Amino acid sequence: MKAEVNHCYNSSNNEVINMNVYDNITQTAKLISDATRMSMLMELSGMHSLTAKELAKSAKVSPQTASSHLKKLIEGNLIISRKQGRHKYYQLASENVAQAIESIANISGPLVANSLNSTSKKKKLEFARTCYGHLAGELGVAITEGLIKKGYLLESDSTYYKLTKYGKIWFENLGINISNLNIQTDYLALHIDWTMRKNHLAGPLSLALTKHFLNSGWIKEGNMKREIILTRCGEAFLYKELGINL
Repeated sequence: MKAEVNHCYNSSNNEVINMNVYDNITQTAKLISDATRMSMLMELSGMHSLTAKELAKSAKVSPQTASSHLKKLIEGNLIISRKQGRHKYYQLASENVAQAIESIANISGPLVANSLNSTSKKKKLEFARTCYGHLAGELGVAITEGLIKKGYLLESDSTYYKLTKYGKIWFENLGINISNLNIQTDYLALHIDWTMRKNHLAGPLSLALTKHFLNSGWIKEGNMKREIILTRCGEAFLYKELGINL
């Protein structure tokens, strides 16, 4: 079936312009399809705010080229910018953008490494990284599976998770106040991890858990954008509490 096309008449040059009803989606797809812009969006998917200089370096382009791409991403409502002091910072416009990027990654096959540097980056991202602020990668999946095995989470039809009464007790014993998160505990968000091809906990509860892990010193941010490092204390905690041995 052909997509519906509207015809508009341009009086300035007597030209009939074809307008597909999906043009807005096509424009967004074109923005994302560019390798430089995709690199920038992937860097921002960890929920960090980055400068144009940082994004230019990660995408391996000049500052001028980076500025041009960032302008297009802002116009396409994929990112926003804010000024703080002398610097301008860029971040994703919403979690929906992060989910869209993750979805594309999920259908794109495994990461490809063609150098020693990219192989190292690939391994680090596959083990543990942030996805719009919450844990993803092998570590994120392992924690989620550990919570399920302990009976703290129930997976419903691979669509969402349910927090059990035992899970609520476990989280609150950690110091995470479930009531303050304003969430529906019967419908907790999940993401399909694009490197592990398995589900992991997402949304506010996962974000709160990740922050608690960071504050407790069980994980820490690496030198690479989005990279997460599991500390020795974190290894001991995960083994004791969830039976995880990574």
